[in-house]
Amino acid sequence: MVLPTDELKKEHRDIERMLKIVWDAANLIDGDREVDLRVFRDAAEFFTDYADKCHHAKEEELLFERMVARGVPAEYGPLSIMRSEHEEGRGHIKKIAEISSQRLTKKSSDELLMHVREYVNLLSQHISKEDRILYPIANDVLTAKDQVALGIGFAKAENDTMPPGTHEKYRRMIEAWEKRLG
Repeated sequence: MVLPTDELKKEHRDIERMLKIVWDAANLIDGDREVDLRVFRDAAEFFTDYADKCHHAKEEELLFERMVARGVPAEYGPLSIMRSEHEEGRGHIKKIAEISSQRLTKKSSDELLMHVREYVNLLSQHISKEDRILYPIANDVLTAKDQVALGIGFAKAENDTMPPGTHEKYRRMIEAWEKRLG
């Protein structure tokens, strides 16, 4: 049986690919190399739509709530930390989108690099914690009935937040930037 957390882990792999892209693009800027700022705008769109509105929403509104119903505390511990990190990430993405939509100055370039690096570090550690700690806890406390309900809820959330073909659109975007940045 494919568990809902397996779906979330699969989405993590796409997110990690985009994290590497923005990290590499930031390193090019840091090395005084010319970089098409669309990479950051595309990444901000991906992180907003795919990672936050879809992936994080499935976690926060469905998985976390079901875990709380099974006795996992929401006010402290893993769920509290995950929510806090989602919120912190939203702030970085907002700044990356804002800064990359204008012509870079030395100051704005430094600010962009700071937000990219902080976001990549935050989300890389966040994904590791979810994959290694949170999801195993979820799979331990959730019943088979919970897992089926989550799977149905994830499919509905996906349909409600992302038009058909969105995953493919973002995977094509990732592949294109991977090719461009080598």
